[in-house]
Amino acid sequence: MKRSATIITLMAVLVILSPMSLACSAMVAENKVAVISLSGPVQTGPPGLFFGGSAITPQVVRTQLEKAREDQGVKAVVLQIESPGGSVGACQEILNELEETEKPIVVSFGTIAASGGYYIAAKADKIVALPGTLTGSIGVISQMPNVKGLYEKLGIEMEVFTGGKHKDMYAGVRELTVEERQLMQDMTDQLYDQFVQAVAEGRGLSEEEVRQLATGQLYTGEQALELGLVDELGGLNAAIDLAASLAGIEEPEVEYYKRETPSLLSSLLEMNWQKLQSLIQIQALGAEGIILLETLRNPYPQPQYR
Repeated sequence: MKRSATIITLMAVLVILSPMSLACSAMVAENKVAVISLSGPVQTGPPGLFFGGSAITPQVVRTQLEKAREDQGVKAVVLQIESPGGSVGACQEILNELEETEKPIVVSFGTIAASGGYYIAAKADKIVALPGTLTGSIGVISQMPNVKGLYEKLGIEMEVFTGGKHKDMYAGVRELTVEERQLMQDMTDQLYDQFVQAVAEGRGLSEEEVRQLATGQLYTGEQALELGLVDELGGLNAAIDLAASLAGIEEPEVEYYKRETPSLLSSLLEMNWQKLQSLIQIQALGAEGIILLETLRNPYPQPQYR
């Protein structure tokens, strides 16, 4: 009899405590700050098999931000950025993803967040940098190799047939004409203007103010604060506190999003045989062969916010 009474009492206590536990759990779940770590060059696709390392891609950022957007308990997002910059197109695509996120976004800069690394943070609600962070480097660089001398060294003669006045200007088999150099400069200037505009809009500065500091040079975190490129000095914890403050949270639960790194086997399976064969050939060709193959594989200039 006593045993039955004890069981009934325990069940009653559980019934009473369960709603309280759920309420507490819901309360905690409704006050989260998501921390997303982004490191490496900014590029469209993942790093190569033999030239590994991490990379910041639009797909990675999109996946992580969608997770934060869909989680009703996440009230703010902190992006940890460690990057020297990279592809113009990838940077612009990532910035669009940030703009589509209505929840407060605070960026925390690490050792370096330069050029494209700064670009993708330009329109965040707040930016926090370490005093010694290297940032800025606002500008664009476009490079186009001329491998004519290498062709001659390897005994390769190229016959080029074109339809279009400037079609072979990207082939790297001759020097550019004065007109073509101007075309390249005009394109580079336009991409530079787009960078300046993004920073001006994101930081609440005039385009003239941004142009004065957008010389391509690096700034320390302290200098960036003085120039209005960042809002506070501090580390990740300072960024988390700031994000919580923007979301009106006093005691946030911090959730660190883990990035899934594909295994070597899955990377191999995703690659078709032709690509794998090319990579094996590159390993055997040496520096000259790599330069030649890369020029043939990428016949167009690769403008970089880097």
